[in-house]
Amino acid sequence: MTKLTTSSKLSLLWLLTALNMILADVLSLYIAVLDPSVLEIPGDAKLFMIVAAVLVNIPIFMVFLSKVLPRKSNRIVNIIASIVTIIFIIGGGSLLPHYIVIGAIEVVLLVAIIAIAWRYRSDV
Repeated sequence: MTKLTTSSKLSLLWLLTALNMILADVLSLYIAVLDPSVLEIPGDAKLFMIVAAVLVNIPIFMVFLSKVLPRKSNRIVNIIASIVTIIFIIGGGSLLPHYIVIGAIEVVLLVAIIAIAWRYRSDV
């Protein structure tokens, strides 16, 4: 079995997080087609979507940054990005059953990222 570097583990966990976020959005769109009132957006919808677009891009960029940042920066950025993303998932989520399941998976992945980044030492 091939041993993954820490940066590879982090990158793969971010990829899984990003894919789960996309899955949650796709499933939410299916529900919104059937019942548009289910996904009412509070406040200004355009502002909400801009903020969401920025926050959803965090995991996408972290796939790349986890591979290219130096170890010390990598640790800090992974921990901060994970915390911000957890806050977004919990605070911006819904109580729809699919979102609870996917959101829980995303939080577990992000806690794993924090744990791995916290222990990140040189792979050499």
